[in-house]
Amino acid sequence: MSPVPAAPQATRPRPRTPEATPPPRPPRRFRPADLWPYLLIAPTLAGTAYLLVYPLVRSVVISFQHFRLGELIRGGAAFVGFDNYAEVLGGAEFWTVVRRTLVWTAVNVVLITLISTLVALMLPRLGRWMRLAVMSGMVLTWATPVLAATTIFQWLFQSRLGVVNWLLVTLGFDSFKDYTWFADGNSTFAILVALVVWQSVPFAALTLYAGLTTVPTELYESARIDGASGWQIFRSVTFPILRPLFGLIVSLEVIWVFKCFAQIWAISKGGPDEATTTLPVYAFQIAQSLHKYDLGSAVSTLTVLILIAVLITHLRRMLKHEGEQA
Repeated sequence: MSPVPAAPQATRPRPRTPEATPPPRPPRRFRPADLWPYLLIAPTLAGTAYLLVYPLVRSVVISFQHFRLGELIRGGAAFVGFDNYAEVLGGAEFWTVVRRTLVWTAVNVVLITLISTLVALMLPRLGRWMRLAVMSGMVLTWATPVLAATTIFQWLFQSRLGVVNWLLVTLGFDSFKDYTWFADGNSTFAILVALVVWQSVPFAALTLYAGLTTVPTELYESARIDGASGWQIFRSVTFPILRPLFGLIVSLEVIWVFKCFAQIWAISKGGPDEATTTLPVYAFQIAQSLHKYDLGSAVSTLTVLILIAVLITHLRRMLKHEGEQA
C-alpha cells in the first residue's frame, strides 16, 4: 500500500515589519541662483505692464475726470465721477454705434468660421503639392501687414484704375465704369468685411486643419460603412470632437474683429455718413477730433466691458453645452 500523503500544514502570514519613514528633509536654503528665472522674465513683465496695464489703468482714470485739451496742456484734471459715462450712455449715437459694432462683429465672425471650415475640410482632399501651395498662400496672406493689405484693397476698388471696375466692365457691366465704391456706405462696409475676412481666414483654417488631423480615421470609416453622408459625418463626428477648437477660434475672432481699427480708419475713417463707425473708431474720433479725451476714455472702457460680456456669454453657452454632452 502506498503511504498516505501528509496534510499540508497551514502557513501563518508573516507579520509585516513597519516601513521606515524617511527622515524629514532639511529646509532648502535660499541661493542667489534661484533668482535667475525671475530675473530673466522680469524685462518681459515690465514691458507688458508698461505697454498694456498702464495705458488701461490710465484710460480708466481719465474716464472719471474732466480731461480736455486744457487739462492735457496744463494738467490738473478734476474728478467728475460717472458724469462722462452718463453723458455717453445718454446719447443715442452711442447705442447706434454699439448696434453697428455688434452687426459688424457677427457678420465677420460667421463668414470667417464658415469659410475657414470649408477650407479646412478641403485641404485633406487635395494632392500633396496642391495642399502645400494652398497652405503657403494662406500663410503669406496671414503674414501680410495690415496696412499693406488695406492699400491693396484700396487699389483693387479704385474708381478709375481699379481692377474690380475694369473686370466688371469687361464682363459687360458698363454701369460700374468709374464707379466710386467708397462713396457709398453699404459698399464700403462690404469691402471692409471682405478685407477682414480675407486676413482672418488663414489662421482659422490652418488651426482647424491641424485639429482635423487628430480625428481618428476609423470613425470616418465606420460612419461611411453605416451610410452616413458628408454632412452627417461632419455633424456627428468632426464637429463634436473639434467643438472646443471651434469655440476657441470663435472667441479669438470675436476679439480681433470687435477691436478692429486700422483697416476701418485707413479706408473710410468711419464714413461715409458714419456707416463704418464702430466703437474703437468712435472712441478715437471723440478723443482726437473733438479733443474730448475723457469721453473717449469712457467709450473705450465701455468697449472693453461690452467685449468681456460678449465673450462671457459665448463661453458660458459653450461650457453649458459641454456639460450636457458629458
